[in-house]
Amino acid sequence: MAPVELINPTEGVASGLVIAHIRGLILRGELQPGQRLLPERELARQMGVSRPSVRAGLRSLRAKGVLTTRHGSGTFVSDGPPRLDSEPLNFLAALHGFTRHEMFEARRVLEVSAAGMAAERGTSKAIVALADAVTSMFATLDDPQAFLVHDIRFHRAVATAAANPILASLVEMVAGIFYERRRRTADRARDLRGVADVHHRIYEAIRDHDRPTAERLMSEHLIEAEAQQDAEDLENRGSRTADSMK
Repeated sequence: MAPVELINPTEGVASGLVIAHIRGLILRGELQPGQRLLPERELARQMGVSRPSVRAGLRSLRAKGVLTTRHGSGTFVSDGPPRLDSEPLNFLAALHGFTRHEMFEARRVLEVSAAGMAAERGTSKAIVALADAVTSMFATLDDPQAFLVHDIRFHRAVATAAANPILASLVEMVAGIFYERRRRTADRARDLRGVADVHHRIYEAIRDHDRPTAERLMSEHLIEAEAQQDAEDLENRGSRTADSMK
């Protein structure tokens, strides 16, 4: 039996401590919705970890919707509607070995409908949130980890724009697992500009209240994303095989 893969000891353990610390502060009421966190340097000093570990932990919490960053102001506890934690689904994924295809299949069932509903129901505020996420994606083309956070943020914003809290919560849970899996390989070379362009087209369809186009583009995007990851895995397996034969 293959050994169970635990958290990366160099980053995962320390960033996990950061995540647990911030969650503890929120659960104890020491951090309230809308409240600003201490600067990264101060958090690192308090917890005895490096600033990169703090940054990784905060990035994970942002991707899960627990925190939000306001450019020029800092990092804040999200003050929007409550979100379901992805941990129970993460546990089931580890226990039953959810495949990538199953993950993307679930995403298509949820997110294609969410895109269509967003095109019909999206408010001005929801459209602004989508535009901000897309703008942030283009601003982080040279930072794959930050780009991934804004990618997840965009999909979450689409689900929120659909104006169905149950659907938004389900999308959030699946997105949390996707982020944790994808962040391990996000630094590999990809056409991030092309990905950003696709998200921009989805945003435009939702903004223009074009449900058929929004659904079609979201479906095509998720199918292409799955194919891209399959291709990356195949390439990596080929590289490992070539290295073993040297």
